[in-house]
Amino acid sequence: MVVTEHETTPVADSDAASPLVDKSGSRVREMFRQIAPRYDAMNHLLSLSIDRYWRWRTVRILKLDSAAPVLDTCTGTGDLAIAIAKKAPKNVRVVGSDFCHAMLEIAIRKRRAGTTSESIEFIEADSQSLPFPENRFQCVTVAFGLRNVTDTDQGLREMTRVCTPGGQVVVLEFSQPRLIGLRQAYGFYFRNVLPRIGQLFARNDKSAYKYLPESVGQFPDGQALADRMTAAGLTDVRFTPMTFGVATIYQGTKPVAYQGTKVSTTESTE
Repeated sequence: MVVTEHETTPVADSDAASPLVDKSGSRVREMFRQIAPRYDAMNHLLSLSIDRYWRWRTVRILKLDSAAPVLDTCTGTGDLAIAIAKKAPKNVRVVGSDFCHAMLEIAIRKRRAGTTSESIEFIEADSQSLPFPENRFQCVTVAFGLRNVTDTDQGLREMTRVCTPGGQVVVLEFSQPRLIGLRQAYGFYFRNVLPRIGQLFARNDKSAYKYLPESVGQFPDGQALADRMTAAGLTDVRFTPMTFGVATIYQGTKPVAYQGTKVSTTESTE
């Protein structure tokens, strides 16, 4: 399934006693550099192309106008940035950032002259220290990348910082199914089947698809991640599980007057 760009708090699960996965910047950057050429093909194969639907749902949530640009952090090979550009008003600038140069090279090659993708700007940047002024982007997004950020909370704070007051911060990320039976089957697939299939493609770094289930299993999801978005300064935080909880969309709003106080979060269902 999808592996994209950057703390993890262990979740209550059978894997909770496992050693914490190594998310150092150098390790994650090198891993994605090695799997970049086969990244898109593996994502679509291992997710049965459901990742396309998840991104489509994410773009539908965005409330875009012509007032400010949009930023997609941990953009990887640019799929979400390209999807956003298709929906955005013509004069809205879309920027994709990632700290892995090899992934950005592929994203740049996906731009097509005469389409909405040709004006997307892809830049190399660490999501923990974004090179933008505060209050710059009307929407800030991340798809399948937040769990790879070394410091999740710092990543969320940076996304909030560069978002305009009243703007949206939207996160699409893997999550743990809650339904008994499905949760166990999903865990077995992630820990045993997916890594074996992935190793057939990831010739240079066979640990890449072992990293995926480990990073998902140890990453906070549902209310836990929503609470961290609230702690980062966002309000009206809510989340929507998709495909039986395999992935979840989280959204929050940057308050006009940033106060950083906690508010209630709500869960909606697909």
